[in-house]
Amino acid sequence: MSRTYKTRNRHTRDRGSMFDTKIAVLLRDDLAGWQALNVTAFLVSGLPEELRGEPYIDADDVTYLPMFGQPVVVLQGDKDLVMKAHERALNRNQAMTVFTADLFATGNDEDNRAAVRKVHTQDLDLVGIAVHGQKNAVDKIFKGARMHP
Repeated sequence: MSRTYKTRNRHTRDRGSMFDTKIAVLLRDDLAGWQALNVTAFLVSGLPEELRGEPYIDADDVTYLPMFGQPVVVLQGDKDLVMKAHERALNRNQAMTVFTADLFATGNDEDNRAAVRKVHTQDLDLVGIAVHGQKNAVDKIFKGARMHP
């Protein structure tokens, strides 16, 4: 059986979750592979800086940029589920990042922000959202989503 990233050692006792919070990304299930990767990268880039851990340093003292201090869960669902999750997050006043279909046609941050700005909230053609929050709140926001393959 192959082991996956962050899989617990089978010889250690399960001590429960290490985190009270969750970082989660929800992608529309009709995205091409490259789109899903691109959207995920952009969405998590907008999450708060305090989620980042310490810089990494290898045995030769080369320093690398820090990454998140906790795992990221990537989920998927149809367009309706993404819209419903967005609405749930808004109703909970949950900060989030958004990626709309229009952003695939832009090439820079200024144009990205302008593309979102011109569309009313309920009319956003969302292809993905990301949140960081208390586990139970994030689970409720993304209810019905499934793990991305």
